[in-house]
Amino acid sequence: MFDEALLGQLVARALRYGGEFADVFCERRRTVAYRLQDGRIHDASYGVTLGVGIRVVAGESAGYACSDDLEPQALMEAADAASLIARSLPGDAVRGVDLSPQRAPSFYNSAAEEAADAGRYVSLLETADRAARAYDPRVVAVNAHVSDEIQEVWIATSDGRLVRDRRPLVTLGVQVVATDQKERGSGYVGDGGRTSIAFFDRETPESLAHEAARIATVNVSAVPAPAGEMEMIVGAGGGGVLLHEAVGHGLESDFNRRGTSLYSGRVGERVASELVTIYDDGNLQEERGTVNVDDEGVPGQHKVLVQNGVLLGYMQDRLNARLMGVESTGSGRRQSFRFVPQPRMCNTYMPGGESSVEEIVATTQRGIYAKSFAGGQVEIAKGDFVFMVGEGYLVENGKITTPVRNATIIGNGPDAMMKVVAVGNDARLARRHYTCGKGGQYVPVGVGMPTVKIASITVGGTQHG
Repeated sequence: MFDEALLGQLVARALRYGGEFADVFCERRRTVAYRLQDGRIHDASYGVTLGVGIRVVAGESAGYACSDDLEPQALMEAADAASLIARSLPGDAVRGVDLSPQRAPSFYNSAAEEAADAGRYVSLLETADRAARAYDPRVVAVNAHVSDEIQEVWIATSDGRLVRDRRPLVTLGVQVVATDQKERGSGYVGDGGRTSIAFFDRETPESLAHEAARIATVNVSAVPAPAGEMEMIVGAGGGGVLLHEAVGHGLESDFNRRGTSLYSGRVGERVASELVTIYDDGNLQEERGTVNVDDEGVPGQHKVLVQNGVLLGYMQDRLNARLMGVESTGSGRRQSFRFVPQPRMCNTYMPGGESSVEEIVATTQRGIYAKSFAGGQVEIAKGDFVFMVGEGYLVENGKITTPVRNATIIGNGPDAMMKVVAVGNDARLARRHYTCGKGGQYVPVGVGMPTVKIASITVGGTQHG
């Protein structure tokens, strides 16, 4: 689709007025999506996106221009615009750029060039709808959606790198509402990853629908959550969203270079309990946040961010890595050709520890078991967070007892990590499809962790008395 010679010319043109480096990001994306509501297909879409983004970096700033007109003249004009924005030399300084094609690793499962027949997507949604409604007579509403995407990118850089990547991404999500005429409960489960729509032959719509319906019916019978300071057990898999939000964003290099993160300047220091190790991986097979190469052409990598409680480093894109005197960690990501890359998480998770789940529960006298979260927010500069529990239970005298609703978890990321007193041996990635927002951009990510016990945390609830 994009001629190697033209890409080299665009990189050189972008550097005509100076700059430390430049890159050209070319994208072609095909997306098919269907949504079911009230037992029938509510909407469907098919879209194709084509475009090119050109960036020139000069010091701490960057000139950026993009074009969805792929004619060479239009692309040259975009390169001119980027070069003028980042202008650092008084006159023309055109340099030739020799590109060397590089082979990217492969961590995806192959997907078809074309979308499946419409009936395939409709069948998945209708099957999920029937399965959820058949699960329990209290189920009163089912919403489901499926998407199937192929994103192809070509990345050319001023240091001679030329990389092509073809990224599949499929998603199937089911939301269920149940009621007993007095209380309502909802449950949501989604799955997918860097693979083809055939993924849902083994992770079936029935299994997703049953799990969503199970959560919804549990929440119907839940009691109001208590409030106060108590122990907390974070559930394996989906509990990883707490790790992502409360800690992960604070370890992205742009916040740390600017000194706006609590982790700024703390490499080599203890920032968590010695039981805590945190990874961010760009190269886990099929996972939602996996990248063969990031959006700057750097291979996805396994990053050890925290090891046994000690901060080892940050997630780096090329711009921030250069300014901080280190190498990129393959963490430069962008939503599309219309955006500049930022340092972002890929698949952020905690590896397993030595405790069994039974041991963790047995040592908890009064607490809450947050099996999954339904959303939340964090203030990166302070590390303060608030999370809503999607599925939660009371833990009393060493046993998981009554389900609770309307529970919120209030705390501070570094403080919570310091209070980790047990890490389970059941580590896994979440069975969810997460999309992370930052700076107005959204990218797919993965999260995960084992069962983890935090000695004390503030729980906000609605129980009276």
